[in-house]
Amino acid sequence: MAQRSNNSLRIIARLDIKNNYLIKPIQLEGLRKLGNPNEYALKYYKEGIDEIIFSDNVASLYKRTYLEEIILNATKKIFVPITVGGGIKSVKDVERILRIGADKIFVNTAAVDNPNLIKEISKEFGSQCMVVSIEAKKNDDTWEVYTNNGRERTFKNVLDWIKESIQLGAGELFITSIDKDGTKKGFDIELISNANKISSIPIIASGGAGNSQHCFDLLNKTKINSLALGSILHYNIASIKKIKKDLMEENFKVRIVNE
Repeated sequence: MAQRSNNSLRIIARLDIKNNYLIKPIQLEGLRKLGNPNEYALKYYKEGIDEIIFSDNVASLYKRTYLEEIILNATKKIFVPITVGGGIKSVKDVERILRIGADKIFVNTAAVDNPNLIKEISKEFGSQCMVVSIEAKKNDDTWEVYTNNGRERTFKNVLDWIKESIQLGAGELFITSIDKDGTKKGFDIELISNANKISSIPIIASGGAGNSQHCFDLLNKTKINSLALGSILHYNIASIKKIKKDLMEENFKVRIVNE
């Protein structure tokens, strides 16, 4: 099994975007509009977030993205790693996103459609830049990869796709449980645990966090290092400061910013 490294845990804010607005879906559907994504991102940065993920939820569907202006504004005031995804389908797209200030990109739909894209991006920009996003839904006794923000079945097994993505040059996996997303009922521990057993690269777990206990449960049972949080932050269920304080009390190593 992959083991947790000695590095601090990464608490990552996940910001889903549609038409320049921060939204929050439930199981990647039923989108609720929340507000200006740059205001939320700046708030989380000031509160001590370790990284931020910006995801254009409809870019693949409509063949365009609204993220460039958002990223340009974010990088003027935010100085933690920023990962961007949605509608990225070529090396040129990656070059454009990195040029405006992103540190990493993630790809889901285009990588499934053209797996060689993972190799191309990794070769051009380094594997540390290439994050493979996996939207996973449990069907029967296994997990299936979905694309287009959970709209399209691929009939591809998640664990097989993890192995293939790593072989092609992925540097990190961003795994979202469609079943758990937005429910605030806890992470899909079984999914992340199975992924962690076969992965030689870091995993970001996303989907389901509703309180600090959900974070403890996942971290204790999977040994991963990175959690992507949405609802728990956007709806002020718990602050980043409180989550980190709770983690420290459970002897987890976290990064603390100056008060």
